Amino acid sequence: MVDLIRRRKSLKRKEAKKLLNRIAESFESVIAEKVEIAELEDLHLYIFDNTVEFVEDTNELYPVLSSRYIDQLPSVTVDMGAIPHVCNGADVMAPGIVELDDFNEGSHVVIRDVNHKKALALGRAKKSSKSIIDSRKGKVIENLHYVGDKLWSIL
Repeated sequence: MVDLIRRRKSLKRKEAKKLLNRIAESFESVIAEKVEIAELEDLHLYIFDNTVEFVEDTNELYPVLSSRYIDQLPSVTVDMGAIPHVCNGADVMAPGIVELDDFNEGSHVVIRDVNHKKALALGRAKKSSKSIIDSRKGKVIENLHYVGDKLWSIL
């Protein structure tokens, strides 16, 4: 899978600073000595000091599951029945959620398992946490990146 990464190159200092400032709007203490960009099919991977930290997909920038920044995002915890579906790329349904942090519609959210609280996926909230609690039905988080997807397999 590593051979699927194309055109890995270092960003110029000005470009790297612009990217780090963009990320710093949402994440605390973003630091990197060396910033590189690489392509994986239709994704841009941002590599900080030889570690893939962020991915950009259709102008949406978010951390990969193995990123050191993932714990800065709000999370939802899903029950055991939802785990195999989430790990196959399914969106998260409200009835499968057992715990959730406070977040707004459109926020990036980490999906965690109920037993170990491990990050299984990263998604975009289709509803705010308050709306999820109030309605308790329907698809509420769109799955963007999950354990076992093409991005996970190269990390």
